[in-house]
Amino acid sequence: MVNNAAAHFLMTVFNDSVIIHPPGFYIIGLQTLPYISVYIIFLAFVYVVTVLFNSLVIYVIVFNHCLHTPKFMAVGNLAVIDVILSTSIIPNMIKLFLLKDNFVPFNLCFVQIYVHYAFGALESFALAILAYDRLIAICFPLRQNSINTLRSMSYIIGLIWCFSLGIVAYGTGLMTRLSFCSSLKVFGYFCDYIPVFTLACNDYTMQWTMATSLTFLMLVVPFTLICLSYVSILVTVFRMKSLDSRVKALATCTEHVILVAVFYIPLITIYNISLYLHFIDEDLPHLSMSLASCTPPCVNPIVYSLKTKEIRNRALALDGHSLENGIMMTASPLVC
Repeated sequence: MVNNAAAHFLMTVFNDSVIIHPPGFYIIGLQTLPYISVYIIFLAFVYVVTVLFNSLVIYVIVFNHCLHTPKFMAVGNLAVIDVILSTSIIPNMIKLFLLKDNFVPFNLCFVQIYVHYAFGALESFALAILAYDRLIAICFPLRQNSINTLRSMSYIIGLIWCFSLGIVAYGTGLMTRLSFCSSLKVFGYFCDYIPVFTLACNDYTMQWTMATSLTFLMLVVPFTLICLSYVSILVTVFRMKSLDSRVKALATCTEHVILVAVFYIPLITIYNISLYLHFIDEDLPHLSMSLASCTPPCVNPIVYSLKTKEIRNRALALDGHSLENGIMMTASPLVC
């Protein structure tokens, strides 16, 4: 089948050199693992929970004027990113294993690369934005309302979206300079950036450099900003004279720290294991990476958003309104 596809390559011209673009690629990762069907069922459950809970968070924030604050704008931003990030990966994995259809058209493959990495970057920066919100609230409590305004938060979120979508678009665009004239088998659980460009039969040094740069910008920079924020928070907390004040201040950061740990620790651990421990099953890093990519969007609304008192109370109130008023539950807005 691969040979038939290779025989019908599409040819384009770029800077006087022939660039060969195939009809598509074949995803072959994870297929040798035992009980993979059980894992796919688990991913389907994770996806349903992710979409339902994050959609609930978005709905509650959008339709409650009381929650139109910088903090909940950042929380809503994370929820939107979580839904799109999960949708870019999990449905395609389910289709791949249930329908046994592992062919991904060339353009769709690049779209999947773009969406996954753009929203992975946005997820990372969204956690940094939440750390910034905690930093302002704890370190500058008297000036919080003047520093962290809706306008400033919207500027920050807009800037991060423009940067992430733009830099990943450039990185994905570089892939169009590559020729794929031999293997079309992508060893991964989706059309991943590195497994795809390493299939190229011309020089991919520029793409490798871009992949390294994207990793630094998407993970190292936001994680460093989060660490610096918490250093400042800890300095401020330990300057407080009251033990009760210290405990309350740190308690407001607990859920966010859990989100950061759930997102970054698996990625860092898996990267180091796959880099230095080459003797493990080569399918296991892909399994672990897929779990690390799909789990945080599911965990985020449960650990952070729905445990926030304001969102939880309004979500419960929505349930009460729905029982009493049916579809008219939005007609009577909650009092702040």
